[in-house]
Amino acid sequence: MEESMFIIDRFEEDWVVLEFDRKTFQLPRQLVPPEAREGDVILIKVSVDADATSKLKKEINILANRLFKE
Repeated sequence: MEESMFIIDRFEEDWVVLEFDRKTFQLPRQLVPPEAREGDVILIKVSVDADATSKLKKEINILANRLFKE
């Protein structure tokens, strides 16, 4: 699992503006701990949820089959 450090640049309404590798992007504020402040470094861990992916693919196939039923 990859772990990276991000710096909180600022808060904009329901969004947090993060800096990573000299670039900025937004993340929903609800995903950041409430005690987080501008200038804080946060860690974000990203991983693939294989079970959820498999379930989603099955659901999409069911919907596609219904939609394109001949």
